[in-house]
Amino acid sequence: MKASSIPAHEKSFLKNGRDSLEKQFILTPESIATGDGGTMDYLDCVRENNDDSFYYKETVTKNKIVLHFTAGYLKGDMAQLTMPSNHVSTPFVIARDGTILKLWSSGFWSYHLGRGAVGGNTIMSKQTIGIELSNIGFLRENGPNLVSSYSDSDVYCSKQDTRFYTKLNTPFRGEQYFATFTQNQYKSLAVLLKYLTNAYNIPREFLPPNRRYETLGKSEIENFNGIVSHVNFRKSGKWDIGEAFDWDRLIDAVNN
Repeated sequence: MKASSIPAHEKSFLKNGRDSLEKQFILTPESIATGDGGTMDYLDCVRENNDDSFYYKETVTKNKIVLHFTAGYLKGDMAQLTMPSNHVSTPFVIARDGTILKLWSSGFWSYHLGRGAVGGNTIMSKQTIGIELSNIGFLRENGPNLVSSYSDSDVYCSKQDTRFYTKLNTPFRGEQYFATFTQNQYKSLAVLLKYLTNAYNIPREFLPPNRRYETLGKSEIENFNGIVSHVNFRKSGKWDIGEAFDWDRLIDAVNN
């Protein structure tokens, strides 16, 4: 999908509540205090048939928040994160227009780190709150264009349209081009992090710059309480949240 077509794609889902598999959602606008004087607006997303088999209704103490990108587009993101009985999901998705979508209570849990995750997929998924930012992830060159990793015909943008991507000076895990995140996503993510850190008493701690994109050791990840990303748990096969993500911008927004 072209980056320029994503706004219409997202508006369609937010209007009719149907994902890419035609699953229907009931979308209800809600707001909640962040705990530091602000308010977080979000959409409560419930399957029309009340299916909730994609997460476990088990309350677990949380000590970390894990940032992901979906490697997709919103309708597909919602479809994949609510697959019946699949139990791979996150409680929050942030659309590119900044809309925060709440799929289920963040006190519960679902798998979101994958096999081979440092510290163990089950225990780490239980102890952490996953947040997905809708973003296609890494891109590859195809002539004058950049395409998604799924197909050479899935043109995302022209290489001349630099507002839609970041070219890294040094490839990250073999990839050099990544789709950018939007200004509205950074704003909404900061608000969501303020809410979650207050609600679950999670420290607003971030990894130092030299560790942000590295896979941590078992004791490191177990003992770190704060905000991390998927690559900190996985040595290979994952790129999120990637080096195109502006951590300094987020940290400044969260702490101010």
